[in-house]
Formats: sequence, structure tokens, C-alpha cells
Amino acid sequence: MERRKFIAGGSAGLLAFGASAAFGQAAGARLQAIRARGTLRVGTTGDFEPMSFRIAGTAEYRGLDIDAMAQFGADLGVRIEWIATEWGRFVAALRDNRFDIFSGASVTPAREAQIAFADPYFEFSSVPVVSRLAALRLKSWDDMNAPGVRVAVTAGTAFEEAAKRHFPRATVRVLAPPSIGYREVLDGLADLTLTSNVDAAMLVKRNRQLVLTDAARDPRDRRPGAFGLPPDEPAWRAYVNAWVQAKAATGFFKTLEAKWLSAA
Repeated sequence: MERRKFIAGGSAGLLAFGASAAFGQAAGARLQAIRARGTLRVGTTGDFEPMSFRIAGTAEYRGLDIDAMAQFGADLGVRIEWIATEWGRFVAALRDNRFDIFSGASVTPAREAQIAFADPYFEFSSVPVVSRLAALRLKSWDDMNAPGVRVAVTAGTAFEEAAKRHFPRATVRVLAPPSIGYREVLDGLADLTLTSNVDAAMLVKRNRQLVLTDAARDPRDRRPGAFGLPPDEPAWRAYVNAWVQAKAATGFFKTLEAKWLSAA
């Protein structure tokens, strides 16, 4: 199974990103406000290991997207203000100026109709994670799309729409946070959940009750992953794009992949 792929481009001419005054001028009011505050407001869910997850009992976030945003803040010369949000709310929060950037999400048509995205830096796909007991009968996508099959997905994620599309004959339960699809499977309340390629690999590694079946060899819904941005701010989007391209050119995202995903 092809689990992940970084797809951001880059050019050597962008390596001087941090020192270029032109980028700062182009970003306009948003960048001026960030520098005036001394903080970059980053929205994140903290429930998507290994991209963004919160250490239990603490306010500390970790993950690939967290490291990326920390470096972005450092390159801007400001501190990070982490703002907790949920998958079903981050789009509205960006539109309401609750934060300056979202730490990373699948790019979908529904989201693109409401907010902007920076250039992609990642590729996601949908993979079913099945209980070990249910895996005896739920091996293929067709097996899972059947009456009596219970599917649990988290509200507001790309998997909510995907589950309804792929499993119209099954019973799809959409869970409001803090409930999460895979926990319903662990508790015996669902047969499977639909999640990302990277999350699926991590879940089955850490939970013996969860497995990947033949369906995992045929991941669906390949889509880019990118940082979410407020709508109608082309100058800010151009600034973030320049940073993504510059970091891709230096191998920054490949380094994060090796750190966070090589053991997944």
C-alpha cells in the first residue's frame, strides 16, 4: 500500500525566502498583524497522529504538521499560539479570523469553496480500519458496503463524506468530537472506521484489536494535503506558498517524513 507522498514543488531561487523583503511586502496586512502581535495563530485539532496530536494531560502538541508550523513561526520570527479546534469547525474559524493558518488538512471541493489552501505538501488517501473479529468477513470494499455493517467516522472530516459515498448500504454513524471513529471500533460499537493512510498505519501498530484487510491495498480518494488559510487573501496565500516551495527545495518536508512516518 502506498501510504504517503510529499508533492510540494520548489526551486533554488526560493532558498533565500527568509531574507527576502519582497515576500514581506507582498503578504500585506496579515503579515503586518502577525509581526505586530509577535505571534502566529495556528489552528489544530490535536487528534490526528502522527500529523497533529496532543500529549495526554498537557497542552503540548506534537507531530509532522506541528513541527512544520513551529518552523514557519521561527522563520517569521514570532511565537506560535496554538488554538484548539475541531474538524467540523476549522473552516468557519478561518473565515471568522480565529487563526491565521490551519496546521494541515485534506483539500476537498467543499472546503475549497469556503477557504483557501496553500500549495500541497502531502498526499492523503482513505483506508478502512477494521476490528479483528469483523475482518474475518470484511476483507474488500464491497464486503464493507453491505447491510448490517457498522461504520463510524468523525464529523467534519473528509472521511464523513467518503464513508457515505463508499458505503451507502452500510450503517454510517457520524460522531461528534471528542468521540473518534476508531474508538467506537475498539469498544465494539462499530465494525470499521475510515481514516487516512498515515493514521491507519499508526492505529493498527498500536492496537492489536484493529487490522487492515485487503481493502487497504486499494486506498481510495487520493487527495492533496495542505495548510488551510483564510479566504480572499491572495497576498497571504502567496507568502505561505513561497515558504512551502522554499522548504520543499531544501528537503525540509522529507526530513519530517523520515522523523514521523518512517516507523508508521
